[in-house]
Amino acid sequence: MKALIVFGTRFGATAGTSEEIAKVLRAEGFDVRVVNAKKEKIKDISEYELVIVGSGMKIGRWTKEPEKFLDKFASELAKKKLALFVSSAPQITYEHQNDEEKKEWAWNKYLVEKTEKYGLTPIAMAIFGGWVNMETMGWLDKKMGRFLIPELEAAGVKNENGVYDTRDWDAIRAWAKELAQKVRA
Repeated sequence: MKALIVFGTRFGATAGTSEEIAKVLRAEGFDVRVVNAKKEKIKDISEYELVIVGSGMKIGRWTKEPEKFLDKFASELAKKKLALFVSSAPQITYEHQNDEEKKEWAWNKYLVEKTEKYGLTPIAMAIFGGWVNMETMGWLDKKMGRFLIPELEAAGVKNENGVYDTRDWDAIRAWAKELAQKVRA
C-alpha cells in the first residue's frame, strides 16, 4: 500500500515527526514517500491510498505549504484515506495543567476547522508536541518563546542545548501503528 506524508514545518519538529510516522508505516509494510511541501510541490496524488498531512503550528496557524496542499487536492483527498496531524509545543502545557478548555480549543482550531474548511473526513487526527529551539529561532520567535519556557519547564520539559522538545515519541509511534490498522480495516 502506498502512502504519502506531506508536511510543513517552521523549525523542524514536524519533519522529525513525519519521518517517525513513515518509519512505523514502513515497518507495517507500507511504501511511504515523505515530502517537505516547502521544498517540493506535489502534482498528483492518484497513486496513494493513504495521505497524511502534517503542519507545525504558530499562533494558531498552519504553515502555508500544507494549507495550499489541502486546498489544491481537497476534492481528491475527500475520496482517500486521510490523516491529519499538527505539531504544537504548547500542547504539553495544556495537558500538564489539565486544561480541558485549551485542549478542546486547540483540537477544534487546529484540526476540526481544517476538516470543515475543506470538506474532509480524516480517518485519524492528532496533535503532537513540537519544540522550541532557542538556537535557531528568529528574534521575534525567541521573544515569544521566552513566555512559553517557564510553562514547558513546569511540565517537565528539559532544555537540551537550547531546545525544548515536547514530542512524545511513543504516542507518535502508537498513532502511526493504529493508523496502519485503520487503513487495512
